[in-house]
Amino acid sequence: MVFFAMSERHPLPPLSAADLVLERERLHQEIDQLQRALTSHAVVDQAIGAVVTFGRIPPEDAWQVLREVSQRSNTKLRTVAEHVLKFAQCGALPDIELEQLRRALGRYSAGFCGGRSQP
Repeated sequence: MVFFAMSERHPLPPLSAADLVLERERLHQEIDQLQRALTSHAVVDQAIGAVVTFGRIPPEDAWQVLREVSQRSNTKLRTVAEHVLKFAQCGALPDIELEQLRRALGRYSAGFCGGRSQP
C-alpha cells in the first residue's frame, strides 16, 4: 500500500507504510528533544534568577556567570543550573562549582553594589 503526502505547492513522492513508520519515529524523537530543551531552558532561566538575586547583578551578567561556571568546571550548563537552584535553597554546591561561582560573581559584581554579595 502506498500513501501520498499532499501539498498544494510541492507535491511529495509517494510514501510506503515503512517510510511512514520511520517518519513517525523521527517526529517522536524530535518532539522528545524539544521537550527536553524546553525543560532545560526553564531550569537555566530559574538559575539566572537565583544568580541575579544573590549576586545582585543584571540578568545578562548572571547568564555569563553560569556559562563561565559551566566552562571552568567542565560541567554541562543545565547541570550547573540545577546545582545553583539547589544551592539557592540551602543545598550543597560541588566545591569546584562553588569556587568558580565565587570567582565569576567577583568579576561581575565588583562594579555593582561594591561586590559585597558573593556567596
